[in-house]
Amino acid sequence: LPSPTSVTLLTLSLLFFNNLNIFIAMCEIVLGLNILTIKEDYKRLHAKYAPGNNEWSACVKFLTMPIPLSQLCSGKHTWSKMWSTYSLYDPSYQNHESFGFFIDFGNGLSTIPPSMLMNLAMVLDTTRYADSNSWSSTVLSPLFVGCVGLAMYWQVMYGTIIYVLSFMFNRRYEGKSTLEVSLFV
Repeated sequence: LPSPTSVTLLTLSLLFFNNLNIFIAMCEIVLGLNILTIKEDYKRLHAKYAPGNNEWSACVKFLTMPIPLSQLCSGKHTWSKMWSTYSLYDPSYQNHESFGFFIDFGNGLSTIPPSMLMNLAMVLDTTRYADSNSWSSTVLSPLFVGCVGLAMYWQVMYGTIIYVLSFMFNRRYEGKSTLEVSLFV
């Protein structure tokens, strides 16, 4: 591990972002694996909350629901509820034929390995591998890690831009406050 004096704010920021991205990617994988459960739960939530344009209440209820320790890692019982609740804001997340669904499920499948590679490159002393001909000297080389990171961050940025444009184009913000859209979208 690097010495504490060599850790910078940029390193800590990238480590935080990459690990947050890994968590989000796992949630996106839950989206893909549990889409039919999400669709069914969305129908129930939509019938209960959408007529009064009360998505905010559904979100608060989800965010404050007690989660037994035994269900904390349950994609089907806990984390799929996140997607069915979010689908009240954007129904494309309960539709496995939509771009929103596929960009997130695809990101979930494809961004964990690059995030982990970048984390390793930031915390390992890569100079130990500089003179060897092992795969680790190639995989952890700054050029390779930089290219992989650039590709991953571009993919995430592109998906985010297209998603925000889709959200705005489809006027999914109507009837919601700026604060509500900022917090949940």
